[in-house]
Amino acid sequence: METIGAFDAKTRLSELLDRASRGETFQITKHGRAVGKIVPPDSVRDASAIAEAVARLKSFRGTFKGISREELLSLKHESHRF
Repeated sequence: METIGAFDAKTRLSELLDRASRGETFQITKHGRAVGKIVPPDSVRDASAIAEAVARLKSFRGTFKGISREELLSLKHESHRF
């Protein structure tokens, strides 16, 4: 994450927005203190990170055995008092 002073960010806002749309993040400072961020929109996603996450999720297939419908229904009222 690149750090940019507020005055510089104001003068280069158009450029920073273009770069943010391509996935970069910027921290805005005023007198050396962080006051804001310019972040990419949610629609910009890192394809390699998504592929890695999907691969990790797929590695869990078959690890946990599901419970049957009957077991699930029997647990529904387990802690209820009638």
